[in-house]
Amino acid sequence: MPKKNYSKKLKESVFKRLANGEKVSDLAKELNISKNTLYTWRKKVLNKRLTTSKKSSKWSSKDKFQAVLETASLSELETSKYCREKGIHFEELKNWIKQCQGANNTKFEDPKELKENLKNEQQKIKELQKELRHKEKALASSISFTGP
Repeated sequence: MPKKNYSKKLKESVFKRLANGEKVSDLAKELNISKNTLYTWRKKVLNKRLTTSKKSSKWSSKDKFQAVLETASLSELETSKYCREKGIHFEELKNWIKQCQGANNTKFEDPKELKENLKNEQQKIKELQKELRHKEKALASSISFTGP
């Protein structure tokens, strides 16, 4: 059976429709193209985009924050499309959102309180050192009294 040749324009329009949420089975029936062919086209386009897009592990903090901002008002379908276009996983984006939301949740202790705690701990150390020296002297003197 001879292999059918499809135009690049047709392939691009099919991929756009798939990216917009249309099902492969529906498009296959409508266009009279096998599902396997459509899946192959989609795979080639996705692989091409993934190799040309920036790897998510190489994204700077600024880029990640920008992605969070750009997707904040998008629906889940639109967000998924955005992720595909940028070559990132939806779960990665969700993690970035959580990181942004928790960025300002760090509690900072009052510097005055920290200074006071440090002072108290230093005083305790001095008292314990003094007590240790006193006990060492007492131990040394008891050894000399019981000695030969």
